Amino acid sequence: MRGQARFALNHMAAPRASAEALFTLAAELGFEGVEIRNDLKGTAIADGTEPDAIRAAAEAHGLRILSINALQRFNDWTAARSAEAQELAEYARTCGAEALVLCPVNDWAFRPGEQARLDGLRRALSELRPILHSRGLTGLVEPLGFAESSLRLKREAVEAIEQTGGSETFRLVHDTFHHAVAGESEIFPERTGLVHISGVADAELPFSAMRDSHRVLVGPRDRLGNVSQVRALIKGGYSGFLSFEPFAESVHALADPRAALQESVAYLSDGLESEAA
Repeated sequence: MRGQARFALNHMAAPRASAEALFTLAAELGFEGVEIRNDLKGTAIADGTEPDAIRAAAEAHGLRILSINALQRFNDWTAARSAEAQELAEYARTCGAEALVLCPVNDWAFRPGEQARLDGLRRALSELRPILHSRGLTGLVEPLGFAESSLRLKREAVEAIEQTGGSETFRLVHDTFHHAVAGESEIFPERTGLVHISGVADAELPFSAMRDSHRVLVGPRDRLGNVSQVRALIKGGYSGFLSFEPFAESVHALADPRAALQESVAYLSDGLESEAA
């Protein structure tokens, strides 16, 4: 199973690096793909870097831009959200990105009734479908496992995609952190377009208290079952990328994260190989 693991680098793994530095790091690690973000101040996209420059830099390093991460609050559809989605989708198309990650509202203050919540999800998917399809993009729906999230479970995303006829446009992000925090048991390998990987090593932390700040690189102390999750996805037919997305400051503060990433790759690869044996 080692040969089936394909790794990518989300800009959150090195958020203080420029896009060029991120691409260099990914290429030096032997990765094939990267995810760029629109929420990192001082780096592309937020610094105004033209999409053509991002495309050229990725091509120079032989990298695929797997996604722009992300259109936030996608399931709270408004005129402003529509304009933002079109702007991001156009940037994605021009820079050569393959997909746009879609994150739901993650806010206790957003409490529509159950029917209104699901109706809002379906409306957003219906509105996004032509925006993405016309630009040749995939929409990667990423349920967030936090208790305050308006879309916690992948099952709800799958059902809404089917109900809106969006199966050719939308795929899931299986985030190993959010899968564990949500207490999910179902996985959808055939519906998954991208996997985000990160670990939690704090042995005392209850799952209900886990936040982005606890998300480190996956290693021997991982409590989220990354190896088991990824193995189940691969066994179910998933053959896409595993994208490193740690949020912890301990990772972001590394002057050179190359060695730490290499150790995590080795741990994951060895784990997948041994479980398959």
